[in-house]
Amino acid sequence: MPTVRDLRLIPFRIPLKAPLRWGKASELAALEHALLEVELSDGSLGRAEVAIRPTIYGETLGSVRAGLDYLRPRLLGLEADDQEGIRAVLEGFPFNFGLKGALDTALWEAWARSEGEELHQVLKPAKHRVRVAYILGLGEEDEVLEDARMAFGAGVRVFKVKVGQDLEADTRRILRLKEAFPEAELYADANESLPPKEAERYLLAWKALGLRYVEEPLPVEEVEARRALREKGILPLIADDAAMTPKDLRRELALNTFDVLNLKPARTGVTWTLEMLALAREKGKKAMVGSQAQSAFGAYQSALLAFQQGVTEPCELAFHLKAEGGFFPFPPFREGWLYWEDLVEGRFDEEAFARYALKEA
Repeated sequence: MPTVRDLRLIPFRIPLKAPLRWGKASELAALEHALLEVELSDGSLGRAEVAIRPTIYGETLGSVRAGLDYLRPRLLGLEADDQEGIRAVLEGFPFNFGLKGALDTALWEAWARSEGEELHQVLKPAKHRVRVAYILGLGEEDEVLEDARMAFGAGVRVFKVKVGQDLEADTRRILRLKEAFPEAELYADANESLPPKEAERYLLAWKALGLRYVEEPLPVEEVEARRALREKGILPLIADDAAMTPKDLRRELALNTFDVLNLKPARTGVTWTLEMLALAREKGKKAMVGSQAQSAFGAYQSALLAFQQGVTEPCELAFHLKAEGGFFPFPPFREGWLYWEDLVEGRFDEEAFARYALKEA
């Protein structure tokens, strides 16, 4: 079995057509990410996108570089199929979710290629199509509406709406979206922004507006309040920040704080995503695959996991529509659906990536 021979990090930048705003003060104006490459001793190459999110995971390009320097001597020389050994190294380095998620995915792809297969041939689908969702950030009503119009024109039929700062403003924005796209489905993401005493009022209002469910309405540390809110059964609750790791998920399952698990391969790679999906499935929880605002390449690798058994809800696989370009030809959506047969036709575009890669100073 070939061994890990080299690990490389190549920063890149892709501008966005418009900034994405969420939570209390977060804004993303460009994808300033990195491509991580894993090379095996037989020449097999695996890649993945490191989604660098300082305000979510505390990672910067500098910390990702330093983390990779720390992990490199511990990973080099390990056999590509030594899942136990690789996992021990990665789990022995706490946090650093964007880096470790990308490393795990790139290692899976390199291993698959060493076996003469592609990642999509290893991660066999349980269904032939998946519903897709697009993330609408906070902003002026006309700005959000224009963003939705672009995504709807690209085939999206489900929208995740960032909410929580102002119920009246949220309501106006949602009503305009429903008027403009009556056939679309909407759900909310509050990014932990609601005070526990106000949460019930907000959820009742969103239920009256016909929203499908709400993601992380309360701060993660408000464990009892989150459990009590779910017990009220106003709207199904999505767990995201509260269940970043298998350890987190086991706690949330024991406390029964959510209805739908939002899996994010950008932070859990392939290994932990599959494990968390199995845990949720065993407890009868629904699941979706979420976005960490990645390029089309990152969206492709996340999409492979969206076709797994137990992923039941629309998946956030359309963020790349907001990017000004990319280096992976993501397939078109067909009336709200992404089809496996279309997805697996895509290939990494080396020439296109060179246009976005950043030269070292």
